[in-house]
Amino acid sequence: MSLITGVSDFFGLDLGTTAIRLVQLHGTGASRQLIKYAHTPVDPKIAASDANADQQKLVQVLKDLVAQSHIATRNVAVGIPSQKVFTTVVDIDRLSPAELAKSIRFQADSIIPTPLAESKIDWAVIGDSPKDKTKVEVLLTSVSNDFVEKRLDMLESIGLNVIALEPDNLALARAMVAPNSASPQMVIDVGHMSSDLVITMNDAPRLTRSIPTGTEAVVRSAMQNLSIEEQQAEQFVFKFGLSKDKLEGQVYQAIISTVDLLVSEIEKSIKFFQTRYPANKLERIIVTGGASTLPEFPTYLANKFGVSVEIGNAWRNTTFPPDRQNELMALSNNFGVAVGLAERQE
Repeated sequence: MSLITGVSDFFGLDLGTTAIRLVQLHGTGASRQLIKYAHTPVDPKIAASDANADQQKLVQVLKDLVAQSHIATRNVAVGIPSQKVFTTVVDIDRLSPAELAKSIRFQADSIIPTPLAESKIDWAVIGDSPKDKTKVEVLLTSVSNDFVEKRLDMLESIGLNVIALEPDNLALARAMVAPNSASPQMVIDVGHMSSDLVITMNDAPRLTRSIPTGTEAVVRSAMQNLSIEEQQAEQFVFKFGLSKDKLEGQVYQAIISTVDLLVSEIEKSIKFFQTRYPANKLERIIVTGGASTLPEFPTYLANKFGVSVEIGNAWRNTTFPPDRQNELMALSNNFGVAVGLAERQE
């Protein structure tokens, strides 16, 4: 959702559950130059809270981060948590742009979960309908006015100028998938509380979902099933993961049922995609966030679905000095959203 168009000087801001991240890039086209990046941890309880006192704490953390990063521009493209956004692909009759806009608003009322008068909606034509040649496919997103206004107020209170709001999973796909990728590819980002999933084809998202299972649920399974404290459970999960031959497979046994909850949702998404696009087979799964740091999880997905699985690189479309390669790659699995927001073409 672009609020102001034609602004070339801005940074991407990801207000995540466990950290705030920002990225500024320079240039246009397939490869951008990295100018600045910064991140700071936040308490998940504060990040998830609507209480005024917690929101003020969050604002202060963000204000300090922006000051410390020395970013000169006040213009910002900000992410919206995927679970706050409704996104779907709908088939609409081929119409003139003006008629199409009317038709979408008329149909949106019966599609989106919140009343139209209380929602901001955005849409983009992404191609011909695979089901009906007289129609086009439209990517439709909606978010409540209340959420948008609170986020705008929060950012404007510290002197930032919001030029765009975008669902996290759409930003993620932009960073993780190579430009001009015609074949279907899935990006799965396992976060702290939930996981973002998006399937793209021909440079456009065709299916997006927020799945309410994240690393926190996996760690909780390890705590309960191994009767250990949270800190030790976290160490075990990210050291041994789905390795059956480590610790006699105890960690695997403790977390596999929770991991399979997530995997079954991934499977449903693949089936839904294949039903809508039977001629287009999913070619690749790109994993990031907790999905790339949980040992053996990428291999588990590859074996389960018989597709190539690769670790995502948030910086794939950016250039930076060679001596920063190790430093940036160590952060890659958490920077997809911030980089994708910074890569927007306004």
